Amino acid sequence: MLGFGKKQDAGALAGITAVIETGLGSMTLEFFPDKAPGHVENFVKLAEKGFYDGTVFHRTIAGFMIQGGCPQGTGTGGPGYQIKAEFNDTKHVKGVLSMARSSDPNSAGSQFFICHGDASFLDKQYTAFGRLTAGTDVLDKIATAPVVSQRGENSKPVNPVKVTKVRIVRPADPAAKKA
Repeated sequence: MLGFGKKQDAGALAGITAVIETGLGSMTLEFFPDKAPGHVENFVKLAEKGFYDGTVFHRTIAGFMIQGGCPQGTGTGGPGYQIKAEFNDTKHVKGVLSMARSSDPNSAGSQFFICHGDASFLDKQYTAFGRLTAGTDVLDKIATAPVVSQRGENSKPVNPVKVTKVRIVRPADPAAKKA
């Protein structure tokens, strides 16, 4: 399991946002560090290292979700470690950011998904850790692009949308303004 050393508390992660830049536009996310601090910390650290830059949304299902974060672009890769589940009461509705995983609840690593519709059947079974605050039009474009069959479901994008960069935005430090 992931061990970043001393885990940050929710307060240290408060106010951080992410901007996912793609060829179709940008999506802005806010995080829920009070609900899933380990997942927020993991996503932020991977993004700041450039892990997500150049990856693609490799699985898209209109009305359900778009999935990215796989370094191979196939849905089979990760960062080389796994993190513990932090299931919570966040509802999986359009715009919610959640972590993808295998059948093992503690198998999430880098792959994430953004809900494109109601996915309440995932509630308390997948770790939701943020939500879209801008860029719903980009989510819609990615989710509704043409797909072909992959592993028995129509979810492989014909032209996968590339993540150009995931930019982490930290709130301004009030103490720094006084200096």
